Amino acid sequence: MEIVIHARNANLAEDFREIATEKLKSLDRFSVKVESIKVEVKHEANPRFGKSSHEVHLTTTGAGPFMRAEGAGFNDLAAFDKAVTALELQIRKIHEKSKDVSHESLRKPK
Repeated sequence: MEIVIHARNANLAEDFREIATEKLKSLDRFSVKVESIKVEVKHEANPRFGKSSHEVHLTTTGAGPFMRAEGAGFNDLAAFDKAVTALELQIRKIHEKSKDVSHESLRKPK
């Protein structure tokens, strides 16, 4: 999985890339095909935004379904955690739908 991190009007912390890569790699445990994930980090200059001044947008591309998740928080990691949680819920839902569940009757046929 390719991970592209892009920052707009933002200076990212040194460890943000490592943490983001590690958390996004953990999404491979689901059997959903994702070729690349684009991470876009935005900082809002207006101080009135306060607790939601940092935004993170995650966008997936690949052979599987297109998914997009957003998160806002007081710093980059808080916003990233919210976005990853939203993306993980989408991936988990797709993974559950792809499972083969057979509802065979337990009774013997007559």
